[in-house]
Amino acid sequence: MAKKDYYETLGVSRGADDETLKKAYRKLALKYHPDRNPDDKAAEQNFKDASEAYSVLSDRTKRAQYDQYGHVEGMGEGGAGFDFGNFGGFGDVFGDIFSEFFSGSSRQTGRRGAHRGADLQYNMEISFEQAAFGNTSEIEIPRLETCGQCGGIGAKSAKDVEVCQVCQGSGQQRMQQGFFSVATTCTRCHGMGKTIRNPCPKCHGAARVRRHRKLRVNIPAGVDTGHRLKLSGEGEDGINGGRKGDLYILIGVKPHPFFHREGDDIYCEVPVSFHQAALGSEIVVPTLEGKVELKVPSGTQNQRVFRMRNKGISHLRGSGRGDQYVQVTVEIPSNLTSRQREILQEFAELEVNHKPKSNYPLVEKFAQKLRNLFG
Repeated sequence: MAKKDYYETLGVSRGADDETLKKAYRKLALKYHPDRNPDDKAAEQNFKDASEAYSVLSDRTKRAQYDQYGHVEGMGEGGAGFDFGNFGGFGDVFGDIFSEFFSGSSRQTGRRGAHRGADLQYNMEISFEQAAFGNTSEIEIPRLETCGQCGGIGAKSAKDVEVCQVCQGSGQQRMQQGFFSVATTCTRCHGMGKTIRNPCPKCHGAARVRRHRKLRVNIPAGVDTGHRLKLSGEGEDGINGGRKGDLYILIGVKPHPFFHREGDDIYCEVPVSFHQAALGSEIVVPTLEGKVELKVPSGTQNQRVFRMRNKGISHLRGSGRGDQYVQVTVEIPSNLTSRQREILQEFAELEVNHKPKSNYPLVEKFAQKLRNLFG
């Protein structure tokens, strides 16, 4: 049987440094690990070959011997004499691999058995004006807080807390994974490293109790539906000294009877009468700060848009505000009196005999297109 080329097995050059070797092995170990390839003999063999190659090349003495003689004393073909528990640098790589497989069950925050508190979300509905200018609101949230009676130990007294007899206080159990062992969260104490003989009568051993807390929330000017505000440390309390979670405020803005929003600009429609548009007038329009008068010049056409600077939404980041756009809708009277009809008829006759440039450029433009098309 041909001898294995350890460098080729790991896919590195003969001059590879320690960090390159480690990265190459870690990649192969994760790819071919037996837990990820159950009942795959080829993957298991590739994993063994990569581990054997790394065990030699990561050890300077063995690597020098291998580079000089093409083999390492005490190691036959197929890894005979290969010790998975006793070679340089291997523990660090295995630690990385284990974290990939068991990160969800064995990671802790701070002290043994400490768990970070859960993050919470509160859906807050605010008015259009509150979103535009900002606001301070009071909310009430239910959350788990450290039990005040037991101080978060979960027991009636400190004497009632015992070291877990299964994991001996480590919070972990060792389990065999093929030819090496893996640490997993203790099934009895759930990683806490302790058990409780007499639970706290208030929290019943949970170490936390549910409470309703009132909080004041500062809503910045310019927020919109979908914005999320973060209140650090206002989530649930951690367990066994773990960090507090965070509270996220999800903003929803109520619709406005007049305005709709596009970015930091607002839009509204205002109806005007036929004579107001024709003769010009001052009309009253709503703004976020109350009513104001807007001058409509004579001859204003339907759907014309007027811009009112700095009457929109405050910019969320930076100073200033957006603009307000007012679109006028010209309304034609539907129930004319006989006198009104007479006046309009007289007006129409005057229009027919009107010699200067037409008062109706759109009508004239349309008529010209008809003439060009049909002659």
